Amino acid sequence: MTLAEDGLRDAVFAAEDRLRALLPGLTDAAARGPSALPGWSRAHVVSHLEGVGLALARQAEFALRGERVDVYDGGRPARDAGIEAGAQRDADALHAALSAALDRTRAAWAAVGPADLDRPVRYREGPLRGALAAWWREAEIHTADALLGPTPADWSRAFCGHALDFLAPRVPSGIRLVLVATDGPERRALGTGAEEAEEVVVRGPLTDLTAWFAGRAPAAPPRADAGRLPQLDPWP
Repeated sequence: MTLAEDGLRDAVFAAEDRLRALLPGLTDAAARGPSALPGWSRAHVVSHLEGVGLALARQAEFALRGERVDVYDGGRPARDAGIEAGAQRDADALHAALSAALDRTRAAWAAVGPADLDRPVRYREGPLRGALAAWWREAEIHTADALLGPTPADWSRAFCGHALDFLAPRVPSGIRLVLVATDGPERRALGTGAEEAEEVVVRGPLTDLTAWFAGRAPAAPPRADAGRLPQLDPWP
């Protein structure tokens, strides 16, 4: 396993630990309160984290047996129904369900060896490492969405770099988007490289740039050097 892959799994485990540490703050009243996602309570976010964690963990479990399995049985409708049903549980049931899911995700990914990350999975019809990276994104972003303490301002620079790379397809056609961190050395040029492309330079602290690019509320909105911030395309 390369150092980058070791770092990815360590980052995932650290994100799981931070998520688990939030559970004592999820009271019945807090569970019914709003999250950062429109129309979702904190209970919806916790229910989604449980479901997506298990869904991606089973990508690893089946891959280690030389098999591939759909991310969700029943596809997106079953996923959405599971989130809605799970969100109706009280805080104790949410605690227990997410804790059990985190136990399973930890065991599943700890069993993955160096060569296993190249095993094919159904998640995006790619290698298993893509499912591991997806769980990192889900855990980090939705931990902030739960509004139980952590915010996008707490994202590591490594996570911000990963998220920006993954979300690069959000740059609209015909734009060359240059993100410039005002609190560090990061400078990323995303989007088309065609000579006729409009260059839009956007500046801000790295976590604010990443939050905006991920469709979350930054601590302070990034600023475009000229004009307004571009309207981003949907998530890839």
